[in-house]
Amino acid sequence: MPRRIGTCLWFENQAEEAAKFYVSVFDESKIIDVSRFGEGGPGAPGEAIAVEFELEGRPFTALNGARGSSFTEAVSFVVDCEDQAAVDRYWTALTDGGSESMCGWLKDRYGVSWQVVPSVLPSLIAGPDPEGSQRAMQAMLGMRKLDIDELQKAYEG
Repeated sequence: MPRRIGTCLWFENQAEEAAKFYVSVFDESKIIDVSRFGEGGPGAPGEAIAVEFELEGRPFTALNGARGSSFTEAVSFVVDCEDQAAVDRYWTALTDGGSESMCGWLKDRYGVSWQVVPSVLPSLIAGPDPEGSQRAMQAMLGMRKLDIDELQKAYEG
């Protein structure tokens, strides 16, 4: 039985840079270990081959080894935010050098997809008032970064 399940992200040559970036964005995060190429390896001597790190206690590995591969939206990481300040903070940090998409989705500077979502969203788009939920859903569909006040106003009509 696995102790826990982690995530491995393949990069061409930015594994260490990406891990440092992610650790700088999320609280209670750290680099655990960096394995480096030696002489005769496929990478330059001293270049990181793998970086083990944690984001909010979750294990990740950044690996230099996927020449020519790229990330897609088929896999994304969800950042559950308590309030608008958290939505704003993570959205700003993760879109720096990246790109915005719709409905709280974005790609960071490395092409990794993220969803920056306020915790209140499920209660608005699937709340007890079906008409309010529909209005909130329509409001969300028109947003890039999610705005809690606007979603709440839409729900309330």
